[in-house]
Amino acid sequence: MTIKLAVTERDANTKIDTLRANGQMPAVVYGPKQEAIAITIDAKIFEKVRKEAGESTIIELEGLKTPMEVLIQDVEFNPIKRQVLHADLYAVERGKEMTTHVALEFIGEAPVEDTKIGNVTKILHEVNVTCKPSDLPSHIDVDVSVLVNLEDKILIKDLKVGKGVKIEGEGEDPVVVVSAIKEEKEEEAPALDMDEIEVEKKGKEDEGEGEEKKGE
Repeated sequence: MTIKLAVTERDANTKIDTLRANGQMPAVVYGPKQEAIAITIDAKIFEKVRKEAGESTIIELEGLKTPMEVLIQDVEFNPIKRQVLHADLYAVERGKEMTTHVALEFIGEAPVEDTKIGNVTKILHEVNVTCKPSDLPSHIDVDVSVLVNLEDKILIKDLKVGKGVKIEGEGEDPVVVVSAIKEEKEEEAPALDMDEIEVEKKGKEDEGEGEEKKGE
């Protein structure tokens, strides 16, 4: 899956505030074999593409001297308005394998949770994969409907990916596990010691009598 994004090369003398006032945002493209290029992107269009592509979808930049495939590497936000201020785009080499992280998307419902005896715990939310840019998945589905019994689990080796995609990491590493629900025991109120109550009551009575004698 590839998404196209129109960009323009940015003049170093252009003021950033002027760009943003006109609905544009600054960004930079770089890579292992790509010198850094300062570019300008329509802020609203980039935000739409960012939400659709995330960090695991190839984006093809149009408007430069040659089309370029990139991944969104880093995004700077305004801490108050949460609007994008700047983006780093990582240029990938066409046809050559790359390693990057891909988000896991959990689908289905785990039958074990209906039994009220087990909880489903998600250990991983993303994995690293190695593949060519054209084979890079936007996400990897994890079907939790196979979790039926206590101690069931889904391991890295159980994940399904397309041809040409290799998931990095140990195959036996857990992605999702089922653990027993711990029952909370109600704390019992401490038993009343009647002897202590009688002693305390008698002590108060003796104290009251003493006060009366002082008042006479």
